[in-house]
Amino acid sequence: MTARSILQVFDQYQKARLLFVQSVADFASKPNTIDCLEAAGVLDLLCPLLTDLVPSIQHMAAVALGKIANNNHRLAQGVVRMDILPELLKNIAKQNKFYKKAALFVLRAIARHSAELASMVIQNNGLDTIITCLEDFDSGVKEAATWALGYIARHNKSLAQAAVDTGAVPFLVLSLQEPELCLKQISASALFDISKHNIDLAETIVDAGAIPFLAKALSNPDTKLKRQVLLALSSIAKHSVHLAESVIETEIFPDVLVHMAHPDECVMAQLTVNIGGIGALLELISTAKLTVRLPAIMAIGYIAGYSDQLAIAIIGSKGIVLLSTILHEENDDHTLAITVWAVGQIGKHTSEHAKAVAVANILSKILQLYNHPNSSEDLKAKCNTALKQILQKCTYIEALEPLLHDSPPNILKYVLGQFSKDLQVQT
Repeated sequence: MTARSILQVFDQYQKARLLFVQSVADFASKPNTIDCLEAAGVLDLLCPLLTDLVPSIQHMAAVALGKIANNNHRLAQGVVRMDILPELLKNIAKQNKFYKKAALFVLRAIARHSAELASMVIQNNGLDTIITCLEDFDSGVKEAATWALGYIARHNKSLAQAAVDTGAVPFLVLSLQEPELCLKQISASALFDISKHNIDLAETIVDAGAIPFLAKALSNPDTKLKRQVLLALSSIAKHSVHLAESVIETEIFPDVLVHMAHPDECVMAQLTVNIGGIGALLELISTAKLTVRLPAIMAIGYIAGYSDQLAIAIIGSKGIVLLSTILHEENDDHTLAITVWAVGQIGKHTSEHAKAVAVANILSKILQLYNHPNSSEDLKAKCNTALKQILQKCTYIEALEPLLHDSPPNILKYVLGQFSKDLQVQT
């Protein structure tokens, strides 16, 4: 047997490994393939490839892990439970930029699911890795690190505080000054994710000198950057008069008022929130006559539909409670239809939004309206859409149990789907 024949065997083995990780990464992009990959023991097979001698195989193995964790909460837990993270993050400072971005994607994919998993990422030195990568020269690595940081900080104030304690905020402020648009967008978003929780975190961001650079970014023509900047400024200003004055002192007025005529509806929606528009709309809904009520309810629905953060602002202002009251007390079909639509716009984003709707005892009422023989076709259609949107996100099982008996098949399948997911998690 010649040396050439031997080398050919090794070459085929290398190509097979690369083909395997590339194929798994492609499969993992499709949520309907995740269960099959799990049954085949995909995590056990990918883990050794993170230490493969070939850099491209290491990189693709990390990409595949990220896609799997991103699409499935249970497998994200599996990545942590199987101690894959220490192997993934070992010697990351010496890795190339492609591997770093893939590893940071894995951290983000795990942290996005829950505060518990975000805490586990921190326990596995995830934050230290993020800070290391925020210092990287490559803007793509910095983007991936900033994105992962935001997904950790957004869950609660203790996780946001952990991000601050590692010294992340100065790096975010520096990233705002970088020329890359995407890096500016993600940095502004991460500052919002930190500052929204309490006054101390917001003051840390102000002390780091973020406000002048956020205000300057408003002049950028990109609408997504404008939205993220407005979110960050509003989350800082909301905590106290002193912080609001800090925002105003950057002389964002009157320029910020020009954005009220911005062609991008989401920018206008965010400005409506920033200037206290949600409170005014809810007061209008609770006190005005029916003809004035309807446009206000529609405005609430449109604002909530633009982003999960705007919907959270409505929930925090007790908007769900008010809409629940209307559904239980109003008899006009048109009003009910618009209110049901608005509720669907609020509850469609995440499990947190859906739970807020469920806790307000709205799901049973919408189902009752859907089943009522005297409900108009428009009302039934909006009930059907809202139930579908909310039930696909709702993991609050206690609220789903009353729906089992009265739901028609087209609604019942979404209820049973959530019960099925819950049983899989328990087992």
